[in-house]
Amino acid sequence: MAGFAVEDMFLKSAAATVPIGQVMIWFGLGGSLIFAVIAVALGQSLLPHAVVERTMMVRNAFEIMGRLFFTLAIVLTPLSSATAILQATPIVVVAGAALFFGETVGWRRWTAILLGLCGVLVILQPGAESFSVLSILAVLGMLGFAGRDLATRAAPKTMGWAVLGVWGFWMILVAGFGFSVWEGAAFVMPGAAWLPLALACLFGVLGYSSLTQAMRTGDVSAVTPFRYSRLLFGVGFGVVIFGESLEPNMIAGSVIVVASGLYILARGRQ
Repeated sequence: MAGFAVEDMFLKSAAATVPIGQVMIWFGLGGSLIFAVIAVALGQSLLPHAVVERTMMVRNAFEIMGRLFFTLAIVLTPLSSATAILQATPIVVVAGAALFFGETVGWRRWTAILLGLCGVLVILQPGAESFSVLSILAVLGMLGFAGRDLATRAAPKTMGWAVLGVWGFWMILVAGFGFSVWEGAAFVMPGAAWLPLALACLFGVLGYSSLTQAMRTGDVSAVTPFRYSRLLFGVGFGVVIFGESLEPNMIAGSVIVVASGLYILARGRQ
C-alpha cells in the first residue's frame, strides 16, 4: 500500500510538467517493461492463450477504466480525497461478489456496504457549495478497480502474476494513448519529470508485486484489512508534499468507509 501511495505521489508530481495522457504512456511503458523482464526470467509467456478469454477481456476493460479515471483524479483533485474515496473498493468488491458470484452476504454486511457508500457521499458532499464534479473521477476509478479485482478472481489460474502485471501496465499504456488523442496536447519530452516517472514505475511494480504475493500466500481475511493503510500514506503525502488540508467531511467520511470495510471483513470471517 505504501508503494501504491508513493506511485500516486510521483505521478501527480510528473503531471505538473507533462500532459496527463503522456504521463500514463510513459508510466505504462516503464511498468510493463519491468514486469516483462520478470516474466521472462520466471519462464512465463507474455502472450498466453488465456489472454483472449472473456474474463481477461473484461479485466482489461476495467483496468483501463480504473487507471484512467483514478490517474485523472489524483492529478486534478487533492490526493488525500482521491485516496479516501478509493478505500471503498473492497466494499464494492464484496457487493459485486454477492451479485455476480453468488457469495452469501447477510443483512448485516449489506447494511455495512450501504453505510460505506454513504461514507463516500459524505466525502463528496454532492449538495454542498464545495462539491467538485471532478471528484466523480475518483468514484469512477474506484469502480474500475473494483471491477478489475472481481474479474481477477475469475481470471484463468494459469496466468502468472508477472504476466498479469505486464497486461495491467499495457492497459495503462492504452488508456494513455486514448486520453492523449482526446486531450490533443503536443508531445513533450519529460525532462525533469524523468525521475518521478521512473520512481512511479519502480514503486508501482513494488506495490503490485507485494500485494499479489501477500494475497496468494497469506490468509485473505488477514491481508485485506491492510489495504486501508493506503489511506494513511495517501493523506500523509497529500498534506506534507502537496500542502492539502483535511476537511471535516473527508475525515468523517473516511472513518465511515474504513469502519464499514473492516466490519464487513470481520463479519465475513465469522
